[in-house]
Amino acid sequence: MSFFSNFSSDHCPGTISGNPLNGLCEKVCIQAEKIFDAGIIQTRLENYAVTLIDPPDASTYPLTFVSARSVGTATVSNVTVDRQSDGCNARVQATVTVPMEIVYVDSAGRDGRATGDIVLTEDVIMYVPPASVMPFSVTAVASCVSPEGTFNAETGAFSLSACVTCILKVSMQVELLVPSYGYCAIPPAQEYSHEVCTGFFELPLYPQGKACSRK
Repeated sequence: MSFFSNFSSDHCPGTISGNPLNGLCEKVCIQAEKIFDAGIIQTRLENYAVTLIDPPDASTYPLTFVSARSVGTATVSNVTVDRQSDGCNARVQATVTVPMEIVYVDSAGRDGRATGDIVLTEDVIMYVPPASVMPFSVTAVASCVSPEGTFNAETGAFSLSACVTCILKVSMQVELLVPSYGYCAIPPAQEYSHEVCTGFFELPLYPQGKACSRK
């Protein structure tokens, strides 16, 4: 079992029943990432050229595009923050690099994979906390999928049509004081077992139901 597998305890996470103050025993200082602001950006790219980071040496050209999707973690660079006159919002400009994995088939019919980057230039309005000793950071979570693409033999790049979802966040590592019910009770994990005879052993010894009459 686990937290969410038929295990009920006052010291496990889950739905609160009754008075939420019951069981509170201390104030705890935890280190966490506080999100001051976040926004989602969705973009459709057409004929976006992705240069391969690791060109396939063993593949026979030309290459035929199969699919592409994002892998790994997006990185943020070239961040510029321009605070607005209202003192709360700021113009945030940043470059978001999304690593991609491209699946293709070469002219010999062999499957292959290559990597490249999709680079986004974002320019948005976000809340940025006032100046403090602890610095804030601008990070991104991105997901991208490309169902269509072609290979350009002259440039050695793939031209993709892609759908990109990017979430920009303004965050800071902080120490928060939160109410606590104490330490979690960790139940034993239930091991997975694949019983090949399940279903077969549950069959009745003889057919059940009304027998068919012969004519």
